[in-house]
Amino acid sequence: MADPIAEVVSLLKPSLSISKLVTGGGRWMVERKDLDSSFYCAMVEGCCRLTITGREPVILSGGDFVLIPEVCSFTMESIDPLPRGALAERLETAPGVFRLGDPRLPADVKMMVGHCAFATDDKALLVSLLPEVIHIRGEDRLALLVGMIHDETRSSRVARDMVLHRLLEVLLIEAVRTAGSEVPPGLLRGMSDRHLAPALRGIHEDPARTVNVEALARSAGLSRSSFFERFRRELGVSPMEYATAWRMALAKEFLRRDLATTEIARRVGYGSASAFKAAFTRHVGTPPGAYARATQAS
Repeated sequence: MADPIAEVVSLLKPSLSISKLVTGGGRWMVERKDLDSSFYCAMVEGCCRLTITGREPVILSGGDFVLIPEVCSFTMESIDPLPRGALAERLETAPGVFRLGDPRLPADVKMMVGHCAFATDDKALLVSLLPEVIHIRGEDRLALLVGMIHDETRSSRVARDMVLHRLLEVLLIEAVRTAGSEVPPGLLRGMSDRHLAPALRGIHEDPARTVNVEALARSAGLSRSSFFERFRRELGVSPMEYATAWRMALAKEFLRRDLATTEIARRVGYGSASAFKAAFTRHVGTPPGAYARATQAS
């Protein structure tokens, strides 16, 4: 049975760029602007304030986990903030270990933070299927995974890069599935809906199959109109828009693997190579051949 969330995370191709153990004492602040990577943080102890641009501040406490899949700007600071204009103190005390605030004061905050990049060039589509921010309280499994990632980055064990890649995939999947249905419209909301989940699995399980709204509605146990409205409400797009976007994401992956255009057309549900080429060019903005050459040259 297809697992849409696992497939999305796999296509993102996550790779670790930074992993740090951070402690803080007194007043401190860290500001990130237009961060070009996904960010996560597991609070081990203490409290701090997280302010993401355009959102209300959130207090993070020991046992909390936060994941921001998309590029954004944010500030993390002590509960008692630095005075305006004060210079933030930041000291690297060992490789991958940082101290925030006055080093003469006892540390009252401890966190593990990391950044990961997504190797896919279809990141905008895939990330849009995930919640903009995931904030989870009291899930020990997430902190354990972050700790394993932090430990692995400082090792020289055999197959280290492969282990890190797999741990990141597991971390993302665990965070997404733990978030539940209390998230904005997107794939997670759809997979949390008992009516829509079978239809979504059907789209992912057999992308070559002709997408028929009536058939999807039957698999959901709903009328055509109820299914269509529910799908748009929970995922933010129509069933056909979702199916086409998913097919194009798969087609890009197949082109990167240098599969023949006729084979790709068959795998993603187009009756001929010419029909696939037209649909791909319309959706992506460049013909399949040009896309393949560009990705192979990069």
